[in-house]
Amino acid sequence: MVDYAKILAGNVKAARKALDLSQEALALEAEIDRTYISGIERALRNPSLDLIVRLADSLKTTPAALLTPAAGRP
Repeated sequence: MVDYAKILAGNVKAARKALDLSQEALALEAEIDRTYISGIERALRNPSLDLIVRLADSLKTTPAALLTPAAGRP
């Protein structure tokens, strides 16, 4: 079974770093708490679809891209 929490975690972290954003900056942009970003990036949180859409907008990507396994990573 595919672990979408881990896929989302890796993709959010990679997209955030590609934009040179801190967790704090992303949290402010997406209007959520920084500790929630940390939880998502560690696959401890299960964000709603609405939150995934807000994260995607803030990271200048799509919700689909955040839920798609990166090449070379399970």
